[in-house]
Amino acid sequence: MVAPGALVLGSPLLAGFLFGPDAVAGLLAGAIVSGVQVAISASNTGGAWDNAKKEVEKSRSRFRAEVKEAKIDLVKAKQELAHYGDVEPEDPHLQQLFTWVQREKVLREKHIAAVVGDTVGDPLKDTSGPAINILIKLSAITSLIFGNYVKAYNLANLWNADAKVAAVVPPVVVKPAI
Repeated sequence: MVAPGALVLGSPLLAGFLFGPDAVAGLLAGAIVSGVQVAISASNTGGAWDNAKKEVEKSRSRFRAEVKEAKIDLVKAKQELAHYGDVEPEDPHLQQLFTWVQREKVLREKHIAAVVGDTVGDPLKDTSGPAINILIKLSAITSLIFGNYVKAYNLANLWNADAKVAAVVPPVVVKPAI
């Protein structure tokens, strides 16, 4: 957490002391535009993954209700079909059991993927997205606090001062001797 904090606090200071107040204004504008986009994206992505898991769980619940209604014991069906593997049997009764077992397998794999997505999505929507807004504010407040120092003590002022001195002093023109 030290590196991100140093980046947020140090970027406006470094840009300000090296390039002046205009650079800080540009940095803040870029931080706001990109930060808001990333925050909204992170929050929406996390919410989408959370909703996807809920939908997969609803599908699994409906499937379990269908299995119960059809009075099928999936554990026994898996045992009966164990030696077939992923090859569909020729017996019509076993084909029906094979279909139920395959549907259960697909829903289980979808659920595993949805849980992984939700594991990533929850921190995105609950912490990362909102935290980026705080980073934008912290960068802006740092710029405000050090604004007068940046304006007075930046390298751009030194460069501009040298340019002003050069503009005031007329250049020496040497005429060639003939």
